[in-house]
Amino acid sequence: MRHVDFSPLYRSTVGFDRLFTMLDSLGQPEGGQTTYPPYNIERTGEDSYRISMAVAGFSDEEISIEAHRNVLTVKGERAEEKDGEGTELLYRGIASRSFERRFQLADHVEVSGASLKNGLLHIELKRSVPEELKPRKIAIASAPAKSAKQIEGQPVN
Repeated sequence: MRHVDFSPLYRSTVGFDRLFTMLDSLGQPEGGQTTYPPYNIERTGEDSYRISMAVAGFSDEEISIEAHRNVLTVKGERAEEKDGEGTELLYRGIASRSFERRFQLADHVEVSGASLKNGLLHIELKRSVPEELKPRKIAIASAPAKSAKQIEGQPVN
C-alpha cells in the first residue's frame, strides 16, 4: 500500500482534527500504535483545549512534557519498584510501564499549563492566532458626491 503524506492538510485543520492521522494509520500494522495511556481531548472554549491522560501511579517528577514544532510529546518513565521487606507481589494490575505519547498540534496552538491531580494529567492548550494573520475588516471609503454646476447663479439639473 502506498503511503500518502497528509502533512500539508494539517495546516488547514483547526484544533485537533485527527481524521488525517487516522487515515494515515490505516496502512500501518495493528501493533504500530499503542493505546497506553488512555486520554481524552476536550474543547473547553472557543480557542482552548485540554488533553486529559490517565497516568495512575506516576508522579510529576516521572512525567515530562515537551512541545516542539507542532508536536506535543508526553513521556512517563517509572523507576523500578522494589518490593518492601517481607512482601510478595501476587498480581500486578496497575500498569507501571513507561510510555511516550505524541499529539499533532494545529498551527498557533501552544501549551499554556499542565497539572496532575487524582491520577489524571491535564494539559491546557490555547490557540492564539497572531494579529497579522487574523482576518480584518477593510472600510470602504465612498467618493465625494459631485456638486452640481452653476451657471449665472442658477443650478443646472
